[in-house]
Amino acid sequence: MNHETFFENFELLVDAPNGVQKLRELILQLAMQGKLVPQYPKDEPTVVLLEKIAAEKDQLIKEKKIKRIRSLPQIDPQQIPYELPYNWEWVRLGDVGHDCGQKKPDTKFTYIDVSAINKEQGVISENVDILEPSEAPSRARKLVSKGSVIYATVRPYLLNIAIIDKQFEPEPIVSTAFAVLHPYSVILSKYLYYYLRSKPFITYVESEMIGMAYPAINDGKLFKGLVPIPPFEEQKRIVAKVDQLMALCDQLEAHQHKKHEQRIILNNAALDKLLTAPTPGEFAQHWQCICDNFDLLYDAPETVGLLRQAILQLAVQGKLVPQDEGDEPASVLLEKIKVSKEGQKQSWNRKSQILSPIELEEISFSPPKNWEWKRLGEITEIVGGVTKGRKLLGRQTAYYPYLRVANVQRGFLNLDVIKEIEIPKEELEKYRLHIGDVLLTEGGDWDKLGRSAIWDGQIQDCIHQNHIFRARPWNIGLRSQWIVLFTNSSIGRQYFENASKKTTNLASINMTQLRNCPFPIPSVDEQDRILKKVNELMALCDELEAGLVQAQTEGGELMEAVVHHVQAG
Repeated sequence: MNHETFFENFELLVDAPNGVQKLRELILQLAMQGKLVPQYPKDEPTVVLLEKIAAEKDQLIKEKKIKRIRSLPQIDPQQIPYELPYNWEWVRLGDVGHDCGQKKPDTKFTYIDVSAINKEQGVISENVDILEPSEAPSRARKLVSKGSVIYATVRPYLLNIAIIDKQFEPEPIVSTAFAVLHPYSVILSKYLYYYLRSKPFITYVESEMIGMAYPAINDGKLFKGLVPIPPFEEQKRIVAKVDQLMALCDQLEAHQHKKHEQRIILNNAALDKLLTAPTPGEFAQHWQCICDNFDLLYDAPETVGLLRQAILQLAVQGKLVPQDEGDEPASVLLEKIKVSKEGQKQSWNRKSQILSPIELEEISFSPPKNWEWKRLGEITEIVGGVTKGRKLLGRQTAYYPYLRVANVQRGFLNLDVIKEIEIPKEELEKYRLHIGDVLLTEGGDWDKLGRSAIWDGQIQDCIHQNHIFRARPWNIGLRSQWIVLFTNSSIGRQYFENASKKTTNLASINMTQLRNCPFPIPSVDEQDRILKKVNELMALCDELEAGLVQAQTEGGELMEAVVHHVQAG
């Protein structure tokens, strides 16, 4: 596959992960290797071009427009990153351009700061500041003129690169966070701009940066970077071709964005029909429609999460499976829970734990007729965990494995890293987890709020920290899986969000808020039917998700193979 054929058909590869971005990188790499456009023997050789630069530099120094600077070191052949076409030359960046000097503003001026550069488009914002000398920041010092290339030298803004493409009025002054490179007349600003954005130069800059908090490269090291220089006419051809291909990338990116937006609209419509299906039969019909058109509705593995949440919402609302008139009503289960509580004589009956009846406005949906609403603290024993840092002097203690917030994910436990904590031995029974216990996280960032999972007894004598609540059903008829299903659903999560104490980007629930959570209760048999159906549908989601992951992997492998082939061609 030659380069021309590849670029005529590269829209076939844009669906690979970060496909368009990789295409942009490849375009610049090929351009700077001399592989993007043909070389013409009649072009004036680069060595002649360099002689013209030397003459122009001497003239500017003579006219006192620029200062004479110390000669840059000769290029060591071992520094050269790749081989160039026969009529190109490697030179130092400082050999093909100069700065424009500095001054402290003494009249009204146009100030261009790093934040004024659109990183993606490489252009200067229209909303630059016009300042009086008295308003000038201390970093407003570097002069530029039309054609200057400005390069942000601090890592967070590494690709904030732009060309001063017009004559600003009043006089433009840029931040000292920029390196300014004004090319000599036989070097195109746009050619330098594209090279500064290419992978080889980015790699060089990153290798020369210093500093921990804000790594940066100084102007001296930047200007020592190598740049490949083709003949002047070839610079023109390269810039024209790169412009053309970047415009095509823009079109492909816009098309991808539009296609993704259309998928979101279709997906939302399909899920809305699923969520509002009045009967199990209609639900099955809409579910099959989603399965039949999955490739039209979902384009990335992460989008399947919307479908999973819809399934959970339908499940906890009793819309996922049909009700059976032969089921015992949920009130029978509640009687069994009451008997279990009285028989165990735990601390649930303390006056401070008596919960008020559920008000009508607290109920988030109308459940099937045989369901009941109860507060979570009425049907489970909810307790906190071990507090770290207590004084244990003089007590008989032991170390036990314990679960932290990081171990409790949404719907599963991550037990890759388990720590131990020292507690009095007599407290083990108080905090020891039993099989079937539901663990719920207190909070932190929004994703940690109310996450829940089930303890299956994976580790002997395991306890939990105080930022995790433990909810233990009073009766086995209340399935732990049903509690996890509800608390991880959008309805459960909405309750936790509304009830939580919030600060900037953080939220948490306390034990009282958790105990007061209104909770829907179906019969035991219906719980089991719902859980079975959810497991079946989630397994199907897993299959669909795996298919998308495989497609992405294959697309990425194809892209890498094609890139390697083109680069080697």
